Amino acid sequence: MPWFMRALWSEPRAPGAPVRVWRDWLLVAVLVVAVVLEGVLAPDLRWRVVATVLALALVPTMLWRRTRPLLMVAIAFGTCGLSPLVTGGELAELQTTGFLTILAYALFRWGSGREVVLGSGIMLGRLAVSVVLQQITLGMAAVGVLVLSVAAACGVALRYRSRARQRELEARQRELETVALLERERLARDLHDTVAHHVSAIAIRAQAGLATLAANPDAAADALRVIEAEATRTLAEMRTIVKALRRAEGAQPPAAVRAPGERIADLGALAGGARGGPVVDVAIDGDTTDLPPSVDSAIYRLAQESVTNARRHARHATRIEVRVAADDTSVRLRVTDDGEAGPAFGSPGYGLVGMTERADLLGGTCEAGPNPDRGWTVTAVLPRRAA
Repeated sequence: MPWFMRALWSEPRAPGAPVRVWRDWLLVAVLVVAVVLEGVLAPDLRWRVVATVLALALVPTMLWRRTRPLLMVAIAFGTCGLSPLVTGGELAELQTTGFLTILAYALFRWGSGREVVLGSGIMLGRLAVSVVLQQITLGMAAVGVLVLSVAAACGVALRYRSRARQRELEARQRELETVALLERERLARDLHDTVAHHVSAIAIRAQAGLATLAANPDAAADALRVIEAEATRTLAEMRTIVKALRRAEGAQPPAAVRAPGERIADLGALAGGARGGPVVDVAIDGDTTDLPPSVDSAIYRLAQESVTNARRHARHATRIEVRVAADDTSVRLRVTDDGEAGPAFGSPGYGLVGMTERADLLGGTCEAGPNPDRGWTVTAVLPRRAA
């Protein structure tokens, strides 16, 4: 057996075949009415009642054409092949029996490879027998083959189009998962650096407390209070690291300790205008001095990503506003531009996925969307104490 025949024979059924939907019942109702009307009104129809009853008996095959395509083809075309023994003529004299081509389409759209092969043999064999028994002419058989081929081609085209679409969706889902994983790793790396600096501060304070314990007990007590505060912060940051890595166990923090990354205080570096780009205006309202480093760094990164997206995708933008407002419970970031959102910026991108993932890991939210008139706005809300 040639390789392509082996591949066809082993082809599985197309996934996701619906059992029955309301359109199937509507199709059956329309076909029943059409068959009855033709059976009553068609002139020169031999064995009118028998032919009409046989055609009506084949209509229910529409209900199982997707879940049992080979069986429905065998029933329908087998009945048509045996009908001359009962009616003395072809059941195809009823024009409404053309609905049987839907079975050919369903066979190629939903059936497995072996069902397609066997079903094709049944359909072609039925035409061949009719030609041999001189029930139809060779020209009529050729037309029948052409009609069935068109129906089969439509089924194959939609089958592989659906498969390509499914592969595309799966590939995009994998890419989105990769982006989320990288963002978790990135957040964990930032938190690791912060924790390392907290631990260094604890060690230094402990050494200072030990050195001054005998001569200045009050200084040693102050050192212990600082150690307690630093240890509390460190534990909070460690909990966030565990949460970030729980869904990404393979992400390992770096061994080297680096200086902490950018913070809200560094947002001023985003201000100004790039060469030929929109002007960036930054304003900070509220006390942001005692924020957890994870929240402090996350606000900066969210603002940086939002400004970068606006510069790349907001067409004809002249101004980008970055607003940070902090209160006793949360920190709010709002980045808006006055440009025209293009197609690339209007669709969910990987940058937005990463921003949403980072905000979610810290117990906050991040949303983006077009403004009512023009421009694009990104809004993020993070709790003042990271989740």
